[in-house]
Amino acid sequence: MTKENYDFMMPNVNFFGPGVVKKVGERAKMLNMNKVLIVTDKFLRELANGPVKQAEDSLKAANVDYVIFDGVEPNPKIRNVEDGKKLYLENQCDSIITIGGGSAHDCGKGIGIVLSNGDDLAACAGIETLEYPLPPLMAVNTTAGTASEITRHAVITNEKTHLKFVVVSWRNVPLVSFNDPMLMLDVPTALTAATGMDALTHCVESYVSVNRNPITDAQAIQGIKLIAKYLRRAVANGHDIEARTNMAYASILAGMAFNNADLGYVHAMAHQLGGQYDAPHGVCCAVLMPTVERWNIISNPQRFAHIAQLLGENIEGLTVMEAAEKAIQAMVRISEDVGIPTNIKSLGALPEDFDMMAENALKDGNAFSNPRVGKKEDIIKLYQQAYDA
Repeated sequence: MTKENYDFMMPNVNFFGPGVVKKVGERAKMLNMNKVLIVTDKFLRELANGPVKQAEDSLKAANVDYVIFDGVEPNPKIRNVEDGKKLYLENQCDSIITIGGGSAHDCGKGIGIVLSNGDDLAACAGIETLEYPLPPLMAVNTTAGTASEITRHAVITNEKTHLKFVVVSWRNVPLVSFNDPMLMLDVPTALTAATGMDALTHCVESYVSVNRNPITDAQAIQGIKLIAKYLRRAVANGHDIEARTNMAYASILAGMAFNNADLGYVHAMAHQLGGQYDAPHGVCCAVLMPTVERWNIISNPQRFAHIAQLLGENIEGLTVMEAAEKAIQAMVRISEDVGIPTNIKSLGALPEDFDMMAENALKDGNAFSNPRVGKKEDIIKLYQQAYDA
Protein backbone atom coordinates (compact mmCIF):
# COMPACT_ATOMS: atom_id res chain seq x y z
CA MET A 1 0.00 0.00 0.00
CA THR A 2 1.36 3.42 -0.94
CA LYS A 3 1.29 6.27 1.55
CA GLU A 4 -1.78 8.52 1.41
CA ASN A 5 -0.11 11.51 3.09
CA TYR A 6 3.41 12.45 2.11
CA ASP A 7 5.74 15.31 1.35
CA PHE A 8 8.06 15.60 -1.64
CA MET A 9 11.42 17.35 -1.64
CA MET A 10 14.03 18.21 -4.23
CA PRO A 11 16.27 21.20 -5.04
CA ASN A 12 14.54 24.50 -5.82
CA VAL A 13 16.10 24.64 -9.30
CA ASN A 14 17.48 21.79 -11.44
CA PHE A 15 19.32 22.42 -14.70
CA PHE A 16 19.49 19.57 -17.17
CA GLY A 17 21.03 19.17 -20.62
CA PRO A 18 24.15 19.83 -22.69
CA GLY A 19 25.98 23.00 -21.68
CA VAL A 20 24.10 23.83 -18.46
CA VAL A 21 27.41 23.94 -16.56
CA LYS A 22 27.81 27.41 -18.08
CA LYS A 23 24.99 28.64 -15.83
CA VAL A 24 26.93 27.96 -12.61
CA GLY A 25 28.31 31.49 -12.29
CA GLU A 26 24.99 33.15 -13.05
CA ARG A 27 23.22 31.13 -10.35
CA ALA A 28 26.03 31.67 -7.84
CA LYS A 29 25.63 35.41 -8.37
CA MET A 30 21.86 35.19 -7.91
CA LEU A 31 22.41 33.38 -4.59
CA ASN A 32 24.85 36.06 -3.42
CA MET A 33 27.75 33.63 -3.32
CA ASN A 34 30.78 35.90 -2.95
CA LYS A 35 33.53 33.43 -1.98
CA VAL A 36 32.84 29.84 -2.98
CA LEU A 37 34.54 26.67 -1.75
CA ILE A 38 34.61 24.30 -4.74
CA VAL A 39 34.62 20.71 -3.44
CA THR A 40 36.01 18.14 -5.89
CA ASP A 41 38.79 15.59 -6.39
CA LYS A 42 42.27 15.88 -7.90
CA PHE A 43 41.39 13.90 -11.04
CA LEU A 44 38.55 16.21 -12.05
CA ARG A 45 40.52 19.31 -11.14
CA GLU A 46 43.40 18.33 -13.41
CA LEU A 47 41.27 17.48 -16.46
CA ALA A 48 41.92 19.92 -19.28
CA ASN A 49 38.62 21.69 -19.97
CA GLY A 50 36.96 19.26 -17.56
CA PRO A 51 34.00 19.95 -15.26
CA VAL A 52 36.01 21.97 -12.74
CA LYS A 53 37.64 24.14 -15.40
CA GLN A 54 34.28 24.83 -17.03
CA ALA A 55 32.71 25.75 -13.69
CA GLU A 56 35.69 28.00 -12.94
CA ASP A 57 35.25 29.79 -16.25
CA SER A 58 31.57 30.36 -15.49
CA LEU A 59 32.34 31.74 -12.01
CA LYS A 60 35.03 34.05 -13.38
CA ALA A 61 32.65 35.38 -16.01
CA ALA A 62 30.19 36.23 -13.23
CA ASN A 63 32.93 37.78 -11.08
CA VAL A 64 32.43 35.23 -8.30
CA ASP A 65 35.57 34.48 -6.27
CA TYR A 66 36.39 30.90 -5.26
CA VAL A 67 38.96 28.54 -3.77
CA ILE A 68 39.28 24.84 -4.64
CA PHE A 69 39.35 21.93 -2.20
CA ASP A 70 40.39 18.84 -4.19
CA GLY A 71 40.86 16.42 -1.29
CA VAL A 72 37.74 14.31 -1.84
CA GLU A 73 38.35 10.55 -1.71
CA PRO A 74 36.04 7.75 -2.84
CA ASN A 75 33.72 6.90 0.07
CA PRO A 76 34.55 10.33 1.56
CA LYS A 77 36.06 10.23 5.02
CA ILE A 78 35.62 12.43 8.08
CA ARG A 79 39.18 13.66 7.52
CA ASN A 80 38.17 14.97 4.07
CA VAL A 81 35.33 16.92 5.64
CA GLU A 82 37.62 18.35 8.32
CA ASP A 83 40.23 19.40 5.71
CA GLY A 84 37.54 21.06 3.60
CA LYS A 85 36.14 22.94 6.57
CA LYS A 86 39.62 24.22 7.42
CA LEU A 87 40.12 25.59 3.91
CA TYR A 88 36.62 27.15 3.95
CA LEU A 89 37.35 29.06 7.17
CA GLU A 90 40.91 30.05 6.21
CA ASN A 91 39.60 31.65 3.02
CA GLN A 92 36.51 33.18 4.61
CA CYS A 93 34.19 31.39 2.21
CA ASP A 94 30.43 31.87 2.39
CA SER A 95 29.13 29.09 0.16
CA ILE A 96 29.89 25.68 -1.39
CA ILE A 97 29.75 24.23 -4.91
CA THR A 98 30.37 20.51 -5.27
CA ILE A 99 31.67 19.16 -8.59
CA GLY A 100 31.82 15.43 -9.21
CA GLY A 101 29.86 12.32 -8.36
CA GLY A 102 28.43 11.18 -5.05
CA SER A 103 31.70 11.40 -3.16
CA ALA A 104 32.14 15.12 -3.93
CA HIS A 105 28.52 15.95 -3.15
CA ASP A 106 28.51 13.97 0.10
CA CYS A 107 31.79 15.53 1.19
CA GLY A 108 30.49 19.02 0.41
CA LYS A 109 27.34 18.35 2.41
CA GLY A 110 29.49 17.06 5.25
CA ILE A 111 31.56 20.26 5.22
CA GLY A 112 28.37 22.30 5.34
CA ILE A 113 27.03 20.23 8.23
CA VAL A 114 30.08 20.69 10.46
CA LEU A 115 30.27 24.39 9.65
CA SER A 116 26.77 24.98 11.00
CA ASN A 117 25.99 22.05 13.30
CA GLY A 118 29.20 21.38 15.22
CA ASP A 119 32.41 19.43 14.66
CA ASP A 120 31.11 15.96 15.57
CA LEU A 121 29.83 14.81 12.19
CA ALA A 122 29.24 11.22 13.33
CA ALA A 123 26.90 12.51 16.04
CA CYS A 124 24.66 13.87 13.27
CA ALA A 125 24.05 10.39 11.82
CA GLY A 126 20.38 9.57 11.48
CA ILE A 127 17.24 11.14 10.11
CA GLU A 128 16.51 14.88 10.53
CA THR A 129 19.12 15.48 13.22
CA LEU A 130 20.33 18.85 11.87
CA GLU A 131 19.21 21.91 13.80
CA TYR A 132 20.82 24.62 11.67
CA PRO A 133 20.92 25.26 7.88
CA LEU A 134 24.03 24.61 5.83
CA PRO A 135 25.80 27.40 3.94
CA PRO A 136 24.35 27.98 0.43
CA LEU A 137 25.09 24.83 -1.60
CA MET A 138 24.98 24.05 -5.33
CA ALA A 139 25.96 20.75 -6.96
CA VAL A 140 27.42 20.11 -10.41
CA ASN A 141 27.04 16.43 -11.20
CA THR A 142 29.42 14.36 -13.36
CA THR A 143 28.14 10.78 -13.01
CA ALA A 144 24.79 9.07 -13.60
CA GLY A 145 24.12 7.13 -10.44
CA THR A 146 24.21 8.41 -6.89
CA ALA A 147 21.92 11.43 -7.44
CA SER A 148 23.46 13.01 -4.35
CA GLU A 149 23.25 16.34 -6.18
CA ILE A 150 19.48 16.40 -5.55
CA THR A 151 19.03 14.39 -2.34
CA ARG A 152 18.97 14.93 1.42
CA HIS A 153 21.49 12.15 2.06
CA ALA A 154 25.12 12.69 3.06
CA VAL A 155 27.05 9.42 3.30
CA ILE A 156 30.37 9.62 5.15
CA THR A 157 32.91 7.02 6.32
CA ASN A 158 34.46 7.11 9.78
CA GLU A 159 37.94 5.96 8.84
CA LYS A 160 38.77 5.05 12.44
CA THR A 161 35.83 2.72 13.01
CA HIS A 162 35.30 1.76 9.32
CA LEU A 163 31.63 2.60 9.81
CA LYS A 164 29.82 4.27 6.93
CA PHE A 165 27.00 6.44 8.23
CA VAL A 166 24.24 8.58 6.73
CA VAL A 167 23.03 12.04 7.70
CA VAL A 168 19.54 12.37 6.24
CA SER A 169 18.04 15.86 6.41
CA TRP A 170 16.06 18.26 4.26
CA ARG A 171 18.76 20.80 5.13
CA ASN A 172 21.22 18.79 2.99
CA VAL A 173 19.27 19.26 -0.25
CA PRO A 174 21.31 21.55 -2.56
CA LEU A 175 19.65 24.78 -3.62
CA VAL A 176 20.53 24.20 -7.29
CA SER A 177 21.65 21.11 -9.20
CA PHE A 178 23.30 20.87 -12.63
CA ASN A 179 23.23 17.71 -14.75
CA ASP A 180 25.15 18.22 -17.96
CA PRO A 181 25.53 14.89 -19.80
CA MET A 182 28.44 16.30 -21.80
CA LEU A 183 30.47 16.23 -18.57
CA MET A 184 29.90 12.48 -18.36
CA LEU A 185 31.25 11.35 -21.74
CA ASP A 186 34.68 10.36 -20.45
CA VAL A 187 33.60 8.68 -17.22
CA PRO A 188 35.50 5.33 -17.12
CA THR A 189 33.62 2.16 -18.06
CA ALA A 190 33.77 0.59 -14.59
CA LEU A 191 32.46 3.76 -12.94
CA THR A 192 29.70 4.06 -15.53
CA ALA A 193 28.62 0.51 -14.72
CA ALA A 194 28.81 0.95 -10.94
CA THR A 195 26.93 4.25 -10.83
CA GLY A 196 24.32 2.96 -13.28
CA MET A 197 23.65 -0.06 -11.12
CA ASP A 198 23.41 2.23 -8.09
CA ALA A 199 20.68 4.14 -9.93
CA LEU A 200 18.86 0.88 -10.70
CA THR A 201 19.04 -0.07 -7.03
CA HIS A 202 17.57 3.32 -6.11
CA CYS A 203 14.63 2.70 -8.43
CA VAL A 204 13.99 -0.86 -7.28
CA GLU A 205 14.26 -0.10 -3.57
CA SER A 206 12.06 2.99 -3.93
CA TYR A 207 9.43 1.04 -5.84
CA VAL A 208 9.06 -1.59 -3.09
CA SER A 209 9.73 0.72 -0.11
CA VAL A 210 7.12 0.99 2.63
CA ASN A 211 7.36 4.79 2.19
CA ARG A 212 6.61 4.88 -1.54
CA ASN A 213 3.91 7.11 -2.97
CA PRO A 214 2.32 7.64 -6.42
CA ILE A 215 4.87 10.30 -7.42
CA THR A 216 7.88 8.18 -6.49
CA ASP A 217 6.32 5.15 -8.17
CA ALA A 218 6.12 7.06 -11.47
CA GLN A 219 9.75 8.14 -11.17
CA ALA A 220 11.01 4.67 -10.25
CA ILE A 221 9.08 3.04 -13.10
CA GLN A 222 10.46 5.41 -15.72
CA GLY A 223 13.96 5.14 -14.24
CA ILE A 224 13.96 1.34 -14.48
CA LYS A 225 12.78 1.50 -18.10
CA LEU A 226 15.54 3.93 -19.06
CA ILE A 227 18.29 2.01 -17.27
CA ALA A 228 17.20 -1.27 -18.87
CA LYS A 229 17.45 0.39 -22.28
CA TYR A 230 20.52 2.61 -21.95
CA LEU A 231 22.97 1.37 -19.27
CA ARG A 232 24.52 -1.31 -21.45
CA ARG A 233 24.93 1.22 -24.27
CA ALA A 234 26.58 3.79 -21.99
CA VAL A 235 29.04 1.15 -20.77
CA ALA A 236 29.75 -0.06 -24.32
CA ASN A 237 30.44 3.44 -25.64
CA GLY A 238 30.86 6.35 -23.26
CA HIS A 239 30.48 8.83 -26.13
CA ASP A 240 27.00 7.57 -27.00
CA ILE A 241 25.36 10.90 -26.19
CA GLU A 242 21.83 9.52 -26.33
CA ALA A 243 22.73 6.81 -23.82
CA ARG A 244 24.58 9.23 -21.54
CA THR A 245 21.72 11.73 -21.60
CA ASN A 246 19.11 9.12 -20.80
CA MET A 247 21.21 7.59 -18.02
CA ALA A 248 21.55 11.06 -16.50
CA TYR A 249 17.80 11.43 -16.75
CA ALA A 250 17.30 8.00 -15.13
CA SER A 251 19.67 8.88 -12.31
CA ILE A 252 17.77 12.08 -11.52
CA LEU A 253 14.44 10.24 -11.52
CA ALA A 254 15.90 7.58 -9.24
CA GLY A 255 17.22 10.27 -6.91
CA MET A 256 13.87 12.03 -6.74
CA ALA A 257 12.23 8.69 -5.99
CA PHE A 258 14.48 7.55 -3.16
CA ASN A 259 14.85 11.05 -1.72
CA ASN A 260 11.17 10.76 -0.84
CA ALA A 261 10.36 7.02 -0.73
CA ASP A 262 13.63 6.02 0.97
CA LEU A 263 15.56 2.80 0.30
CA GLY A 264 16.06 -0.55 2.03
CA TYR A 265 18.38 -3.33 3.11
CA VAL A 266 20.47 -3.28 -0.08
CA HIS A 267 21.79 0.17 0.76
CA ALA A 268 21.92 -0.47 4.49
CA MET A 269 24.09 -3.54 3.88
CA ALA A 270 26.12 -1.92 1.09
CA HIS A 271 27.16 0.89 3.41
CA GLN A 272 28.80 -1.67 5.69
CA LEU A 273 30.80 -3.14 2.80
CA GLY A 274 31.89 0.32 1.74
CA GLY A 275 32.89 1.37 5.22
CA GLN A 276 34.64 -1.84 6.18
CA TYR A 277 36.50 -2.56 2.93
CA ASP A 278 36.41 0.81 1.12
CA ALA A 279 34.61 -0.94 -1.75
CA PRO A 280 32.85 1.08 -4.51
CA HIS A 281 29.31 1.87 -3.43
CA GLY A 282 27.58 1.11 -6.71
CA VAL A 283 29.33 -2.25 -6.99
CA CYS A 284 28.32 -3.12 -3.42
CA CYS A 285 24.68 -2.37 -4.24
CA ALA A 286 24.75 -4.29 -7.51
CA VAL A 287 26.23 -7.41 -5.93
CA LEU A 288 23.80 -7.39 -3.00
CA MET A 289 20.62 -6.46 -4.90
CA PRO A 290 19.65 -9.88 -6.36
CA THR A 291 20.15 -11.66 -3.02
CA VAL A 292 18.30 -9.09 -0.92
CA GLU A 293 15.44 -8.56 -3.36
CA ARG A 294 14.86 -12.29 -3.79
CA TRP A 295 14.41 -12.39 0.00
CA ASN A 296 12.07 -9.39 -0.24
CA ILE A 297 9.79 -10.91 -2.91
CA ILE A 298 7.23 -12.33 -0.48
CA SER A 299 6.50 -8.81 0.80
CA ASN A 300 4.96 -7.78 -2.52
CA PRO A 301 5.35 -10.28 -5.37
CA GLN A 302 3.13 -8.22 -7.69
CA ARG A 303 5.58 -5.32 -7.58
CA PHE A 304 8.50 -7.59 -8.37
CA ALA A 305 6.56 -9.11 -11.27
CA HIS A 306 6.10 -5.59 -12.61
CA ILE A 307 9.83 -4.88 -12.18
CA ALA A 308 10.49 -7.94 -14.36
CA GLN A 309 8.35 -6.41 -17.10
CA LEU A 310 10.07 -3.05 -16.76
CA LEU A 311 13.43 -4.78 -17.17
CA GLY A 312 12.22 -6.33 -20.42
CA GLU A 313 11.23 -9.81 -19.26
CA ASN A 314 8.33 -11.71 -20.85
CA ILE A 315 6.11 -12.87 -17.98
CA GLU A 316 3.15 -14.03 -20.04
CA GLY A 317 1.70 -17.29 -18.71
CA LEU A 318 3.73 -17.19 -15.49
CA THR A 319 2.41 -17.16 -11.96
CA VAL A 320 3.05 -13.99 -9.98
CA MET A 321 5.85 -15.66 -8.02
CA GLU A 322 7.45 -17.03 -11.21
CA ALA A 323 7.28 -13.57 -12.77
CA ALA A 324 8.80 -12.03 -9.63
CA GLU A 325 11.74 -14.42 -9.87
CA LYS A 326 12.27 -13.20 -13.44
CA ALA A 327 13.00 -9.75 -11.99
CA ILE A 328 15.89 -11.20 -10.00
CA GLN A 329 17.24 -12.99 -13.05
CA ALA A 330 17.09 -9.74 -15.03
CA MET A 331 19.02 -7.91 -12.27
CA VAL A 332 21.74 -10.56 -12.42
CA ARG A 333 21.89 -10.41 -16.20
CA ILE A 334 22.28 -6.64 -16.52
CA SER A 335 24.88 -6.68 -13.74
CA GLU A 336 26.90 -9.36 -15.51
CA ASP A 337 26.57 -7.60 -18.86
CA VAL A 338 28.18 -4.43 -17.53
CA GLY A 339 31.00 -6.26 -15.74
CA ILE A 340 29.95 -6.19 -12.08
CA PRO A 341 31.48 -8.92 -9.85
CA THR A 342 29.13 -11.72 -8.85
CA ASN A 343 29.79 -11.89 -5.10
CA ILE A 344 30.98 -9.86 -2.13
CA LYS A 345 33.96 -12.16 -1.65
CA SER A 346 35.53 -10.39 -4.63
CA LEU A 347 35.15 -7.09 -2.73
CA GLY A 348 37.27 -8.36 0.16
CA ALA A 349 34.39 -9.27 2.46
CA LEU A 350 35.24 -11.57 5.38
CA PRO A 351 32.61 -13.85 6.97
CA GLU A 352 33.95 -13.10 10.44
CA ASP A 353 32.75 -9.51 9.96
CA PHE A 354 29.18 -10.40 9.04
CA ASP A 355 27.85 -10.35 12.60
CA MET A 356 29.08 -6.82 13.22
CA MET A 357 28.06 -5.64 9.74
CA ALA A 358 24.55 -7.06 10.12
CA GLU A 359 24.09 -5.29 13.45
CA ASN A 360 25.20 -1.97 11.95
CA ALA A 361 23.10 -2.48 8.81
CA LEU A 362 19.93 -2.69 10.90
CA LYS A 363 20.84 0.67 12.49
CA ASP A 364 21.39 2.32 9.11
CA GLY A 365 18.80 4.95 8.21
CA ASN A 366 17.89 3.04 5.03
CA ALA A 367 16.89 -0.13 6.88
CA PHE A 368 13.59 1.15 8.25
CA SER A 369 11.84 1.40 4.88
CA ASN A 370 12.67 -2.11 3.66
CA PRO A 371 9.44 -3.95 2.72
CA ARG A 372 10.34 -7.09 4.69
CA VAL A 373 11.41 -6.80 8.30
CA GLY A 374 14.43 -8.88 9.25
CA LYS A 375 16.50 -9.71 12.31
CA LYS A 376 20.26 -9.74 12.62
CA GLU A 377 20.34 -13.45 11.83
CA ASP A 378 18.52 -12.78 8.54
CA ILE A 379 21.01 -10.10 7.50
CA ILE A 380 23.94 -12.38 8.34
CA LYS A 381 22.42 -15.07 6.11
CA LEU A 382 21.97 -12.56 3.28
CA TYR A 383 25.62 -11.51 3.54
CA GLN A 384 26.63 -15.18 3.46
CA GLN A 385 24.47 -15.88 0.41
CA ALA A 386 25.98 -12.88 -1.39
CA TYR A 387 29.44 -14.14 -0.39
CA ASP A 388 28.77 -17.62 -1.84
CA ALA A 389 27.03 -16.38 -5.02
